[in-house]
Amino acid sequence: IPDANVVKLKRWIDKSNQDRNDTVEKIDDWYLAQFKDSKPEPNARLNSESPAWILDRMSILCLKIYHMKIETERSDASEEHRKKCNDKLAILKEQQADLGQCLDEYVRDILTGKRIMKVYRQMKMYNDESLNPILRQGKDK
Repeated sequence: IPDANVVKLKRWIDKSNQDRNDTVEKIDDWYLAQFKDSKPEPNARLNSESPAWILDRMSILCLKIYHMKIETERSDASEEHRKKCNDKLAILKEQQADLGQCLDEYVRDILTGKRIMKVYRQMKMYNDESLNPILRQGKDK
């Protein structure tokens, strides 16, 4: 693959990741607005992950589940392959259920004051010319 194509692809991936990050932060802003009247208790716990980042992880799991299910049904794959994929699918579904429960409990605890919702902004630097010297190359001259 020519270097120029690799650079172009990398920038496209970075832009896509930035769009995803921006979307997650907008979802967190929505959650913050929903919880603005919630009063945390003095001993309320803090989470390291926001509701929107949990949803992001759940969306990734949905994609994995979708594609793993297809692998379990492939007629051209060996029985061993389908079995391994079925085992993986069971794990993915368990993770999905666990994350769903975690999100439900987190939201409930925020509403009842047992947890504090705090958003940790990602501050992505790779798409910002003012912070990324590679993107500034040629523009400083």
